[in-house]
Amino acid sequence: MSLLEHFLKPAIIIFMTFSAGCSIVPFSINHINQNIESADLILRDGEVYTVDADRPWAEAVAVKDGKIVYVGSNAGVIKHGGPNTRVVILDGKMVLPGFQDAHVHPIEAGMAYLGCSLHDGRSVEEYVHIVEECAKQSPEATFIDGGGWTMDLFEDGLPDKRLLDEIVSDRPVILKSASGHQLWVNSKTLEIAGIDAETPNPPRGRIDRYKNSREPSGSLQENSAMNLAFNTRPAYSASQMQAALKFGQHYLNQYGVTTVQDALLKLDGNEAYGGGPTYMEMDQAGDLTIRVVGALVWNTELGMEQLSRITDAREQFKTPLFSAPSVKIWLDGVMEVHTAALLVPYSDREDGYSGELLIKPEQLDTVVSQLDALGFQIHFHAIGDAAVRQSLDSLELARQVNGIRDSRHHMSHIQLFDPADIPRLESLNVVANFQPYWAWADKFITELTIPKLGAERSKWLYPIKSVLDSGAVVAFGSDWFVTSGNPLLGIETAVTRRDPLTNISDPFLESERISLADAIEAYTINSAYVNFIDDETGSIEKGKVADLIVLDKNLFELAPNEISDAQVLLTLLEGKPVYGDWTLSSIPKTAQ
Repeated sequence: MSLLEHFLKPAIIIFMTFSAGCSIVPFSINHINQNIESADLILRDGEVYTVDADRPWAEAVAVKDGKIVYVGSNAGVIKHGGPNTRVVILDGKMVLPGFQDAHVHPIEAGMAYLGCSLHDGRSVEEYVHIVEECAKQSPEATFIDGGGWTMDLFEDGLPDKRLLDEIVSDRPVILKSASGHQLWVNSKTLEIAGIDAETPNPPRGRIDRYKNSREPSGSLQENSAMNLAFNTRPAYSASQMQAALKFGQHYLNQYGVTTVQDALLKLDGNEAYGGGPTYMEMDQAGDLTIRVVGALVWNTELGMEQLSRITDAREQFKTPLFSAPSVKIWLDGVMEVHTAALLVPYSDREDGYSGELLIKPEQLDTVVSQLDALGFQIHFHAIGDAAVRQSLDSLELARQVNGIRDSRHHMSHIQLFDPADIPRLESLNVVANFQPYWAWADKFITELTIPKLGAERSKWLYPIKSVLDSGAVVAFGSDWFVTSGNPLLGIETAVTRRDPLTNISDPFLESERISLADAIEAYTINSAYVNFIDDETGSIEKGKVADLIVLDKNLFELAPNEISDAQVLLTLLEGKPVYGDWTLSSIPKTAQ
């Protein structure tokens, strides 16, 4: 026996346990630091993009008790091995922090998909066929409930009740648009809701009518009008809500999402939005697989009397994976049907109409200042440039009244900016929460938006790079179920400004493209910043929770138009799989 063999023979022992798909790797006890507690999990031989400026890339990660205990080289991770350590050999696959969606609706989306889902429809005829099949499959149902239709398939973006009446006339049909700002209903729904030619438009809402007539056409715009129909419908049961959440979280997990801000937790009404108790129950049962920050809805039809209820809800909604420190203020509608609030009138209107704010400026000033004083984060829905400006004006006033604090208020959607307002984001520490998948030239842009704005204003649609260059923090969300909740689609769109599914469109405002690194940050550490958890997640660093994903390809090695072709193979929440398994096998996704 050689001298080398003499020393190595007693030292080389294999002490790791493995499951199917994990490679057996020998570690020498000579490399083990006896003062280091062995890890539960080691990921090695990978391309780990940490989103940590001090160490952007690594080869290996070690996890203990749900937290990262090591980030570094394959050689360095050896000392964290032990007799019960699971080792996963990545074979060059990419590891990222779990994606964080800063604006999404998991329960509402789940309810829409589990109901009469129109998401796969590609024409009005297909929508009608789907609804007809839904009615046939549920003859006992007292109403047909669902959604997912898109405005671009209808003339002027407005659906017609007569299409539904022909197939379902004996019970209500209530179908929410993919945008969430419209309902498509049949005559039975209008009848039960008491909506007829004499019914006035509710404040901040609209009952669409046939041309040259007062007869309702079957389209209801914005919450106050939609609630006329929703209030006729039974509230969802607890089991329905839980089923919807289980669908929603699985959908998000399969695309690598580990943290969300649920952008619309209602405290009244009978919609799926009121998901606070559902999140708590699921978390307490150990069934919640996403980290959830909730935005409690400010009801624009009520006044300051709701402040105490919102404050109470913030105190009530607290479990390990769920909290509700944010308040959602819905400030305007959408561009496509003239409900977004603009600084200058719509280009295709002859009456000088520029939309309207859902809350009057003086009232908004009071609401924002009081919420800010109580330590709430404010999450604005702001589409038009007037809504963006008013949000900033009210936040600036709140700062003057309450002083500067680490508030991290944010504005979602921000479709249209006046360029003069862009520098105000950074100066007021307001996060720009874009939905990047919207930033390409689809029919919503080319046919329903640009004609309403004109060419000059349209240059400031989704100005993501301009906002980044101003120094403001940019976070990303999907607004699923409005559009896909797959972050890779949003990342590719932000990088290319093209349709990520076909890659046949010309880049939309090409100068607003951003780098891949910036896009990843917006979907990880910057969204964690929005949620006040950037000190515990959002990047792969020692001491942070092990919310991690494994991709089959390194995004930085792909052509920009191939980014969304990458597949999430494994999603870990606090070191435990919530999607995929240790074999790192590709699994078909439930929905795009």
